[in-house]
Amino acid sequence: FVQHSHRRGDGSDGKMSAALLQMSCLYRGMFAVRTTGTRTLIPGLVPAQFRAFSVRKEPDLEENPFYNKYQDKIQKLRSSKPQEYKERLEKRQDTKKEILGHSKQAEFVQLMEEEFEKRDKMAAGDEASGGFTKNKTLGSILNMEMIKDKTGEEIAELWTRYYSAKDTISAVIPSHIYEVIFSRSQTCPMFLYALPQKDGYEFFVGQWSRHELHFTSLINVQTLGETAPSQLILYHYPDLKERGVVLMTAEMDPKFITIHQAQCLANQVQLFYGAQRQETYRLVETFNYHPADFRHMSVIAELEQSGLGGADASGGSRDKNC
Repeated sequence: FVQHSHRRGDGSDGKMSAALLQMSCLYRGMFAVRTTGTRTLIPGLVPAQFRAFSVRKEPDLEENPFYNKYQDKIQKLRSSKPQEYKERLEKRQDTKKEILGHSKQAEFVQLMEEEFEKRDKMAAGDEASGGFTKNKTLGSILNMEMIKDKTGEEIAELWTRYYSAKDTISAVIPSHIYEVIFSRSQTCPMFLYALPQKDGYEFFVGQWSRHELHFTSLINVQTLGETAPSQLILYHYPDLKERGVVLMTAEMDPKFITIHQAQCLANQVQLFYGAQRQETYRLVETFNYHPADFRHMSVIAELEQSGLGGADASGGSRDKNC
């Protein structure tokens, strides 16, 4: 698909309970404990289903190459709730301008641009107050009445043009591809993603909540538990799927996620959830149904095989794959 930078009810919940994943690569001495997800996510917060504890003392936490990135939050927790901080470290338990073509409908394009700007101003209040937009609908971005007679191609072009000038990412996903991704997300709502960095890979946990996909870094979950905020949310809009397109955009916390990193994670969603190769999607199934058999190095191997791994996704000169 085109991207741009700028409770399961089948009785298998028990299989997910107290699933222990050992992250030995960059997270030496750290364990993430994952239980089945049944609650709707609150934007900006990682649900209480995530629990993580270190099995080593504090020095090993500080040796983590991404420790400095979250040092302020970790130190705040240590100062305000020293007992909770100590328990998190010691306790072991189960548990992302060119005119629109040369359209014949220049007036329509102008009107749509004005509508976009109006909605930007309306959303500014949410951004100024911090956190992510709640109840972010397609109607809060597009004037649905004005596009009711437009084709999927025309809407896709407008969407692409608009977001090309924004500090975020966007995509136009063919409906048949998104149907596969969404169907799989309902049975396998969680996955572990590996973001290429200069010092190796930084792991991110992604969890679907209907058509939203929330990401937060693994170390953030391990140190902050259920209070760890989402750092990237991908919003998918199937409202226009009958016209062949599903629109996507994102909100991210720029203190932790760059546009290039958000794009890399979004590309991985397509790779793992939209995969035609059964071997690739089997990693997602294993993570959700047989976590004891899951190997994080398999994710890295798949990324490197696909060409999405092995490069720094921070946006520097090495960022050429993601």
